[in-house]
Amino acid sequence: MTPPPARRRRTGTDGAAPARNLPRRGTVRRAQAITTYGVGSLVAVDQESFIVSGLDGADEHWNSDESPRIHERRLARLLGVQHFRLPPASEDTSRDGIRVRRFPLMHACPECNDLRRHRDFNPPAGRSICGTCEADLVPSRFVIACEAGHLDDFPYWHWVHRAAAGGGATTAGQCGGTLKMRTSGRSSSLRSILVSCTCGAPEVSMEGSFRKSALKDLGLRCRGTRPWLGTSAPAHVCGMTPRTLQRGSSAVWQPVLKSALSIPPWSDGRADPLAEHWDELRKLNSRAEVEMCLKFVFKGESPVPLDEVMALLAAEQEEDPSGEDEPTFDHRYRALRSKEYDRLCAGNDERERSRDEQFICETPLGDPSVLHPLGVSGPMLVKKLREVRALKAFTRLADPDATTEPHEVPLSDSPLQWLPAMEVRGEGVFLRLDKERLGSWEKAIAVAARVERMRTAHQRVMEQRAGDPSRVPPSPATPRMVLLHTLAHVLINEWSLEAGYPAAALRERLYAADDMAGVLVYTATSDSAGSLGGLVAQGEPELLDRTIRSAVRRAEWCSSDPLCVESEASGTGGTNLAACHACVMLPETSCEHNNILLDRALLVGTPEDPHLGFFRDVLEL
Repeated sequence: MTPPPARRRRTGTDGAAPARNLPRRGTVRRAQAITTYGVGSLVAVDQESFIVSGLDGADEHWNSDESPRIHERRLARLLGVQHFRLPPASEDTSRDGIRVRRFPLMHACPECNDLRRHRDFNPPAGRSICGTCEADLVPSRFVIACEAGHLDDFPYWHWVHRAAAGGGATTAGQCGGTLKMRTSGRSSSLRSILVSCTCGAPEVSMEGSFRKSALKDLGLRCRGTRPWLGTSAPAHVCGMTPRTLQRGSSAVWQPVLKSALSIPPWSDGRADPLAEHWDELRKLNSRAEVEMCLKFVFKGESPVPLDEVMALLAAEQEEDPSGEDEPTFDHRYRALRSKEYDRLCAGNDERERSRDEQFICETPLGDPSVLHPLGVSGPMLVKKLREVRALKAFTRLADPDATTEPHEVPLSDSPLQWLPAMEVRGEGVFLRLDKERLGSWEKAIAVAARVERMRTAHQRVMEQRAGDPSRVPPSPATPRMVLLHTLAHVLINEWSLEAGYPAAALRERLYAADDMAGVLVYTATSDSAGSLGGLVAQGEPELLDRTIRSAVRRAEWCSSDPLCVESEASGTGGTNLAACHACVMLPETSCEHNNILLDRALLVGTPEDPHLGFFRDVLEL
């Protein structure tokens, strides 16, 4: 966030002032409104703190010119919406932007040391200062949250009066005193933050407030408050035990992002006019019914020819998960990935497509047989791609990859027909591993045993974080998945050194299943790095052969060895083995799995067992 520059009074497109001339508090980039400062997250602007409001009413105050629609039918169908919208811009000329509400409400004055709700300081309109001391108010550093996604102010009154209250929950403020907060200055620990009350309650420190049972011992339960939705009443009484968090902690808000590549027949934009009518079209059984529906909807000739509509409907049916009476979200998402894998393998030649085509994937000019000794096959040059990333929901206190759907917090109080999203256009390199060689490697007892340790640890972490362990999906850790994941990381690190791309500008997309064994590395930012052609050039077989060999040899040694390669467990909960920030870990924006399920020993082996490595032959040359 940057401090807001001086601004003139905003006007609408016709020169008139907008209906509500709300004050501007700062600026964020559109991409940040999806990944960093999405609905329900906390935003710090200068000395103030706010929470990003929900999407209720956004249809009215998000200007259609500044927040255009984005269409990606495959992802929209997966998420149950009709379309997506780009978050509004925060320019000086913007008519409106993302709305926020003040949170936390508890503030402290550094002059008089009062600790109370913001409005009780009687600040002047539009300012956050103490009405008595005229000092800038400091938002509370501490908040409480539960795994159901609720968020609330820290209960300072109960914390100070816990001895007098006997540990039971009482009505806050009934003593009639005023809370005070000061720091002793002796250290930067919680012990130096002291809270007291003028009613005579003894001064206590914040030490111990972060214990898991700290609020439970006070007899406090989550009230189910949702400040990002304003004054709306809680959906239900939560009753879970909340946890104390620092306001800026990453555990306060984590986005649940889902993405899809635009692939034929959806990648040329011709199907966009039908975005709001697919649900009705899918219910029809014959070509004649579809034709009649199109004439009725468009009051005449359809902008999309009937033959193309029928082909699109057939393509949707092909993407339906097979063998599932009521497919879950995970089944549908795997079917979406499977279709992308098939298209990446088949390619989409530029010479046969129109200028509007958003997916161009071609076979390299060089001889791919040079990659066969490495166990790599089928490299493809993705010269043009479009990815849509949508903010589906958010979580608190837990990694979204380790939670189940009941803990995903929706972005609005009422159902919406759209979600906020961003689109990325760029380029990439796709490669596959040889199925026969991969199959024999996966059957090795030592390989399976090593990955089983990671899978067990990951499953345990997911069950510990979930409210209902019985609903936790199985861990995706398999020898194939961990190998592809680690290979993608070492390739990104290698290209960041050799091709001039920063690691944070590249991203992985894994295709690991019984019938898939591929990885796509592509540009992950919406700036000019995605249009330079440098990454595609690295996909030519001769260059790719040199890159893989160099990456594997570089992964053979880590500056943290022998501790790294001999580690029995590393990462969160032991979900990694031979992996650390000195060898294969990446910026988390580049990784699909938040830097877990990595093991470079599966690439290069270990000193005790070099045959663990899939690329062991490269190191023997």
